[in-house]
Amino acid sequence: HKLIDEINEEARGNNLIGTTKKGIGPAYEDKVGRRAIRLCDLNDHLNLKSKIKNLYDFHLPRIKDLNKSIDFEKAYEDLIEISKEIIKFSSPVWKIINDAGKQNKFILFEGAQGSLLDIDFGTYPYVTSSNTSSGQIFSGTGFGIKENHNVMGITKAYTTRVGSGPFITELNDEIGTHFVEKGQEFGTVTKRKRRCGWFDCVLVSQSIAINGITDVVLTKLDVLDDLKEIKVCIGYQDGQKKYNYLPFNENIHENLIPIYETLPGWQTSTFGLTSWDELPKKAQDYINFLESKIEKNISIISTGPDRAHTIDRNNLL
Repeated sequence: HKLIDEINEEARGNNLIGTTKKGIGPAYEDKVGRRAIRLCDLNDHLNLKSKIKNLYDFHLPRIKDLNKSIDFEKAYEDLIEISKEIIKFSSPVWKIINDAGKQNKFILFEGAQGSLLDIDFGTYPYVTSSNTSSGQIFSGTGFGIKENHNVMGITKAYTTRVGSGPFITELNDEIGTHFVEKGQEFGTVTKRKRRCGWFDCVLVSQSIAINGITDVVLTKLDVLDDLKEIKVCIGYQDGQKKYNYLPFNENIHENLIPIYETLPGWQTSTFGLTSWDELPKKAQDYINFLESKIEKNISIISTGPDRAHTIDRNNLL
């Protein structure tokens, strides 16, 4: 799948959507096309070989077009060799987690990507190949209990994005560079420099609604410590028309201009603080302002990279 992804990018001539080139897209294409190899298939070697051959035949035209090659037999043998180690992790996960839910046990689901990368509700086509909103928990795991949930939404005190796609509040100046350097904004997978911009209440509010978020976690507050002024995006404008959401229409995105409100910075260190009362008054004002715009409690605030650098305002931890 990684090779197929690289072939696709080579055929396009450049990396238009900012893919990681790890083969995620082709893997999802094969899943939807009912060609995918599942964990349970490793128990039946004859069926497994047939499925690998089917995948090989399907992708062969693209492989040949760009003079690439895949050793089908070796791929099969390598998978058989490691299958014993992989199969031991195979279990009816849907049953295990539903049984745990019936026993009222604490179950934590963690999302790996931002809401705006969702295949349905993100900035299409600059998205990943799956649903990244909280609703994916139910369809992706088979967990069926819908009561007694809290959904934590994690967002930085400014906005970042890896890869291509619309970014209304992006900063291509010294402040954007400051966010990159002080916030160490480099992609965890690709190590690409993240694009940075001001906090966007429009996108955060939209993500809160789509995900059913109950509490917000605000991270990297200390990255803003040195700034004299801090801008917050509270809406978008295209000519005379204003938006309090991000329209799906791709042709509109490049015309959207952020509507900002400017707040004074606190210009003193918040690094490592663990109490709300320790925060500078202007830092408190900034957080209260964000709460008023996104209409949701910011219950946890991160002031540094260590787990202890945390302010828990509502005793959630």
